[in-house]
Amino acid sequence: MKTYVITGGTDGIGAALARELFSRGDHAVIIGTDPRKGRRLQDEAASTPGDLTFLQADLSLVAATRHTLDRLTDQHPVIDGVVLCARFMHSRRTETEEGLEHNFALFYLSRLLLSYGLLGPLRNADRPVIVNVAGPGHDTPITWDDLQSTRHYDLVGAMFMTGRLNDLLGRSFAERHGDGPVRYVLFHPGTTATSYAGKVDPATAAYLRQQRARAKPATAVVPPLLRLLDDPPASPLTAFQLATELDVRSELFSAEDARRLSRLTDDLLARLR
Repeated sequence: MKTYVITGGTDGIGAALARELFSRGDHAVIIGTDPRKGRRLQDEAASTPGDLTFLQADLSLVAATRHTLDRLTDQHPVIDGVVLCARFMHSRRTETEEGLEHNFALFYLSRLLLSYGLLGPLRNADRPVIVNVAGPGHDTPITWDDLQSTRHYDLVGAMFMTGRLNDLLGRSFAERHGDGPVRYVLFHPGTTATSYAGKVDPATAAYLRQQRARAKPATAVVPPLLRLLDDPPASPLTAFQLATELDVRSELFSAEDARRLSRLTDDLLARLR
């Protein structure tokens, strides 16, 4: 039985993947904010060859993410894979209790903390892999002097820019740990009928309903994700749109930009300790 950690694991792609994992006999550890959804998945897993553990946590908070990391590393000495799916949309710029823009905190910072924070148990696995479901390869410019959109906030722009930060996170991780066993994969699921969780205005909500009606089901994303978990790529960093590999040698994955982002992020996190 292998162990996989899935953030945003109670809905959409994360939940669909968790169901497949425990149905085939693996242990899925899902992280989410709604205990009712967590219990429902635990009930489903009870009659399968595998099992499921639910951890309740608000990963938009750095303190909560660090606490979750402590629990994960204490309870799971070996983790075979981590799949980062958590996302929550805001039509209006929203700050967390820690004073961080919500999208930046959840969609980027929590993924960075989990990527590095789970290195220990990942290194104990045979072929460990991190899959960051963040939509790699988009050419949205990075506003280096305003990463948290204090001057101008737009939901789509903020999410695309944060996706770019995840591209650079993947590059930094590979630069720092590419000689180790953990492979880092950036994954674009394409338009998928997920829960589209968030607090959005009526116009955005109507648009998302239209998108969901046209999109492929979350279960369609599970097969390419399973291939990456079962047979991780040989290269330290790769990127895929479903089963199609993307070129990570472009400027969108610049090592220089990745180092710049790492310095800015390290300074920010140091102030939050």
